[in-house]
Amino acid sequence: MSVADWLMAGDPAIRWQTMRDLLDADPIEVVDERARVAREGWGARLLSLQREDGSWAGGAWYPSLDDEPAEGQPWTSTAHVLLLLTLMGADPDAHPVREAAERAFASVRWEDGDQPFLDGESEACSLSTAISIGAYFGHDMTAPVGRLVGDRRDDGGWNCEPPWRSRRSSFHSTIGALEALTAHRRQHGALPPFAGQCLEDGQDYLLARRLMFRRTTGEVVDPAYQRFSFPTYWHYDVLRALEHLRESGAEPDARAGEAIDMLRARRSSVGTWSLENTHRGKVPFVMEHGDGRPSRWNTLRALRVLRWWEEGAR
Repeated sequence: MSVADWLMAGDPAIRWQTMRDLLDADPIEVVDERARVAREGWGARLLSLQREDGSWAGGAWYPSLDDEPAEGQPWTSTAHVLLLLTLMGADPDAHPVREAAERAFASVRWEDGDQPFLDGESEACSLSTAISIGAYFGHDMTAPVGRLVGDRRDDGGWNCEPPWRSRRSSFHSTIGALEALTAHRRQHGALPPFAGQCLEDGQDYLLARRLMFRRTTGEVVDPAYQRFSFPTYWHYDVLRALEHLRESGAEPDARAGEAIDMLRARRSSVGTWSLENTHRGKVPFVMEHGDGRPSRWNTLRALRVLRWWEEGAR
């Protein structure tokens, strides 16, 4: 079985993105396959877990206390589920998807200050998540984008810690903010004037560090950045950064060359990539079993990054 056939034997969320990004399938066939995300497989399972109050697991970022596990951060709450639906590419205009999202937007409030879901919290990580989700569903997130931009640090990135605790940026916070800005631009065709340069500066923050190294010593910031996970949640890794650059329409940059070399080196003898760093915590359900085993998600993501890189180098 070829790698493409193996990917096409997976969930509709994998199949439709494989058809679009790797196989250049007929657009009508891609749309038909995408529609299945809301009706079957992982997407349908996530939708079925929504509560009558419009939430997942009773909270925005954290589940209600009766759902919280004893170990690891829980990933079952509304923000994490809705973000996962966007990564699956569930059609935002499909009735069950749109209805579920709008119910959540109308009823779920953030734990930090009881803000409406689409307003987001004050800190960059959850605010970025709210922007990414709201933009995906067509909402105007200009006001939250303005707050996110206002929280940028002088070095060009972001940090979920308040400025009085840290004036330096975090890879984790920065990638989430960049994804949020890109989601807003994709939905509205452009970023507000005050935000466009911030997207470029944030990307330069990562590229100046070659996506994983300290500028001061040249050492890897955190070995976990070199292990590929999915879902990533708020965690940074090199594959996530490369995916963002591709998604944003950025041109391949030589400063990402070492990251691309590492990505190529992780490819197995049969052409797949493994799941490497599953983040601890309760999940709605397990999509892929076990670190060290072939991952359709990571294989799909790695292949389309390499396609972007190689086509840009021609």
